[in-house]
Amino acid sequence: MKPESSLEHDLEANYEFEERERASHGVLWGLFSYQLWRVNPISSPSQISVVRKENLTSLAVEAAQKALEMAEISVDDVDLILFCSSTPDDLFGGAPEVQKTLGCKNNPPAYDIRAACSGFLLGLVSASSHIRGGGFKNVLVIGADCVSRYLNWNDRRICVLFGDAAAAIVVQACDSEEDGLFGFDLHTDGNGSRHLNAGIKHIETNLALDYDDSALGFSPTHASISSIQMNGQEIFHLVVKALPDSINASLAKAGFSISDIDWLLVHQANQRIIDHVATKLEFPTDRVISNLANYGNTSAASIPLALDEAVRGGKVKDGETIITAGFGAGLSWGSAIVRWG
Repeated sequence: MKPESSLEHDLEANYEFEERERASHGVLWGLFSYQLWRVNPISSPSQISVVRKENLTSLAVEAAQKALEMAEISVDDVDLILFCSSTPDDLFGGAPEVQKTLGCKNNPPAYDIRAACSGFLLGLVSASSHIRGGGFKNVLVIGADCVSRYLNWNDRRICVLFGDAAAAIVVQACDSEEDGLFGFDLHTDGNGSRHLNAGIKHIETNLALDYDDSALGFSPTHASISSIQMNGQEIFHLVVKALPDSINASLAKAGFSISDIDWLLVHQANQRIIDHVATKLEFPTDRVISNLANYGNTSAASIPLALDEAVRGGKVKDGETIITAGFGAGLSWGSAIVRWG
């Protein structure tokens, strides 16, 4: 098969008191179809209640249905579901609920991929690997995150950066000469998790229970997830080196040079990161895809959303080659080279 202290300031000017409209996007990418169903970046605490009433599963299902429609296949043709989300509606994951709500009669396997902003990239590569190695024909990959659930709305450095969205693709088996994924490179460094995390908090409870706590050897606790903690400066310094290295590795695996690439699409988290990667690669700035100023960081939906707008806007044409690169929780990062159309 074949983040700096000013990270927060880059987006704050764009998001501080602006409202973003609900949007629907869909594009057909050869054997891949995308559907962004909802985009709702949050700019002020007054919008919290709207987002928290949303069910992420329903957003993911609507996105999946649109993707299946564009791919012109039935839900019963799906033989694997990958749900890329770090914010599912259930502790044990969202993939089974999505499968049930979609109405898959054949009970295809369904599981979660928790990699936050790297989720889409990992889902795309995983789907291709499943098809090549496991005989699957139609893999539904859904990227969906409701990051606003885990934001500290008093921390203006972070809360203004994110948006909620769902997106889905269908990856289908094809003949080798039609293959649209040329090469990829994926990594995780657990040492970087201290720079981006949302850990579990344990709070002792005083429940009136009819048993002796001493007999159990522990006191009952209530667990909850803390708000997102992010060290933008450290992430910036890590990513601006890791992404160019990953892109060069993908190019080497595919037998390509940077001059063979028509478009560069980096995860939409920070414009300075996007610009730095392009400069490091000596890639033309007018061939860099970015919609960050419009939507902010939509996590797993970030890359397909930006691609969708580039296609709809007439930038990306059939047959053109795109290198995508992402980074997120873990810390995880990677890249993949794909052909459009």
